[in-house]
Amino acid sequence: MARPSYPLVEALRITADRLEQGAYYQWTHQGSCNCGHLAQTITKLTKSEIHKIALEKEGNWADKTIDYCKTSGFPIDHVISSMLDLGMTTEDISNLEKLACPKVLKNVDSHKKPLRYNDKGDVILYMRIWADLLEQEIINSIKKENTNKVLV
Repeated sequence: MARPSYPLVEALRITADRLEQGAYYQWTHQGSCNCGHLAQTITKLTKSEIHKIALEKEGNWADKTIDYCKTSGFPIDHVISSMLDLGMTTEDISNLEKLACPKVLKNVDSHKKPLRYNDKGDVILYMRIWADLLEQEIINSIKKENTNKVLV
C-alpha cells in the first residue's frame, strides 16, 4: 500500500467529497473514472485533459502503470509520476481502478461487499477507507516515534 502522506490522504478525501457532491463519473472515461478523478485532484487537470492524454497510450490505468516510464515523454506518465510523488505505487493505481487493495477491502463492512469498481458510491467508500488507513498509519508512526524518544 502507498507510503502514508498527508497530501495523499487529503487528495483522496477531496476526491471522495467531489464525487459525493455530484461530479460526473464514468468508469469508461479515463478522466472521469476512479483513477481519473484522483488524478484531477492531484494534477489540477480537467477530466477532458486527462482523458485526452491518457488515450495517447493504449489500455486502461492498470495497463498504463505496467508501461509507466518516468522519462518516456508521454504526458500520462507525468500524471502517474504526480500520483507516485504523493506516495502511491503503481500497484495502488491499478488497485484503485478496480477497487482491489486487500488492506482496504478488509476494512469494508461485510454488508457493503463486494465493492463494484464502476459504482460511484463504492469508489467514494473505498477512497475514504483508504484515506483513513493511511492517516492511521501516520498517527501510529508519530506515536511510535514519540515513544522511542521517551525511552531514549
